[in-house]
Amino acid sequence: MLTEIDLAARLAQVEQIARKAGALALRHFHSRDALEIETKRSLTDMVSIADREVEELIRSELLSAYPEDAMLGEEYGLMPGRSGLTWVVDPIDGTAPFLNGLPGWCVSIGLMDADGPLMGAIFAPVLDEMFLGGRGLGATLNGRAIRVTERFDLTSGLLGLGANDRVPPARLADLHGELAARNIAWVRYGSGALMLAYVAAGRLVGYCEPRMSLWDCLAAYALIEAAGGRVASTADSARHATGFAVLGATRRDYDAIAALTRFDEADWVLPT
Repeated sequence: MLTEIDLAARLAQVEQIARKAGALALRHFHSRDALEIETKRSLTDMVSIADREVEELIRSELLSAYPEDAMLGEEYGLMPGRSGLTWVVDPIDGTAPFLNGLPGWCVSIGLMDADGPLMGAIFAPVLDEMFLGGRGLGATLNGRAIRVTERFDLTSGLLGLGANDRVPPARLADLHGELAARNIAWVRYGSGALMLAYVAAGRLVGYCEPRMSLWDCLAAYALIEAAGGRVASTADSARHATGFAVLGATRRDYDAIAALTRFDEADWVLPT
């Protein structure tokens, strides 16, 4: 069991790793026209050599510092460990905006234990914003304490919403219609991890997406909980699924967003 001092020391070290990874990603960003690009599931789901190099850097740094820990990354999958702790890495969350020259992408490094999200570091290099937080440590943005919003709620603030090709388009359209009918303002910014970090920082009242992977949300989940918010379960079944429902929000808005989105219902599942 990690002590609070151990966790704080890890978070300080992971900040440095995230900054180093962000610097490498930023160099690629400034020369992105020369990058080779591959397509994953669809034309909007892309990967570049930058994603792989940044994950390799993060894995090397973490393995050197914490050789007993497991590691799960978007580009290189799961490496088992013996400590009961797992690092969860998305080297560049928001590859599409990254490749198109937009600022809405980030480096995401999270740590989880048997109880769920333990700590997270999310660094947006173009914006020069570092979000850090951990269980019992609170959350910060560029060194200043942050909390989920108390000023705005679902009727007056902004809801972040993401989507991809893992859900039926018609069901997503229905959700958009329901949001409009309730006069709920929503935004999409390219990176789910970064928008979840915005929930922790009080910029959004919540963020939801019907299907995401663990590396997209784990670090930000730790931030939201550290900032006083509430997140959906990261049960074992969700950790290994190809996609699962993601929701992070203020505590007062969480239930309302969950009832509105109903991500657990069968009509969100693509027909086989």
